[in-house]
Amino acid sequence: MEALKIILTVLFILICVAIIAIVLMQDSKGEGLSSAIAGGGGSTSTYWSKNKGRSKEGILSKATIILTILFIILSIILNLSVMQ
Repeated sequence: MEALKIILTVLFILICVAIIAIVLMQDSKGEGLSSAIAGGGGSTSTYWSKNKGRSKEGILSKATIILTILFIILSIILNLSVMQ
């Protein structure tokens, strides 16, 4: 059981580093809160917006979501294993 905890901890650390790297590789949206308050950011339909899932930014976004879900699951599992 102790070996499994060590493996999960190492996997947890690798996921943490991967999340940091992927977030740093993503492009900045550049609009921020001021655009949301002012009502900017219209929904124009362009080739780029239609095919965003296949672009580098779309792949990084999906990877961030998947790694974040794994991060949360491993956090819960490691927390429960410490309690026992």
